[in-house]
Amino acid sequence: HEQFGVRRAVLPRVLSLAQVQHVIDNSPVQIEVFGFGSLCVMVEGRCLLSSYAAGKSPNTHGVCSPAASVQWIETPNGLETRLGDVLVDRVGAGAHAGYPTLCKGRYQVGGNTYYAIEEPTSLNTLDLLPHLAAAGVAAIKLEGRQRSPAYVRQVTGVWRAAIDSCRRDPAGYRPRAEWQQMLGRVSEGQQTTLGAYARPWQ
Repeated sequence: HEQFGVRRAVLPRVLSLAQVQHVIDNSPVQIEVFGFGSLCVMVEGRCLLSSYAAGKSPNTHGVCSPAASVQWIETPNGLETRLGDVLVDRVGAGAHAGYPTLCKGRYQVGGNTYYAIEEPTSLNTLDLLPHLAAAGVAAIKLEGRQRSPAYVRQVTGVWRAAIDSCRRDPAGYRPRAEWQQMLGRVSEGQQTTLGAYARPWQ
């Protein structure tokens, strides 16, 4: 860290709260963690899946679905989402189209159409804010890349209010229902999880 002037490190979304605490306790630099946004089934930075459809991948170009390769096309059968030439999903009128990544697409397998790799879900750690603060987390990372200004405004507004509330009264902090509802509306698949932070099976 000294050679390159590193002052803060961002941890991947695959660590438990206990593992985050262990890193903080043994790190000479500040630690930032993901607090809200998409989850990935791959080991972060090692996915090549989108390169088959778009010619670019997260570990070579920093993005799952390059904007130039994404298409939303209205058809008689519904709204189609395509990445390159690959049909990722098709939804009916009024339904929410998911984030256009191959791993979260719906495909026909054995005559059934379903999320064959991963069902769209977002990470939401509002419930864990006091624990993250107590662990010594320096910053919370909120996903904003390839998202609309409206999404960024809504998500950052909720998180600013939640962080301020937690700072004022960590012991009495509780996420407000309206915060969860607002984040739920912009979450992938309109559902959220604590991801790897909470591992009840361990």
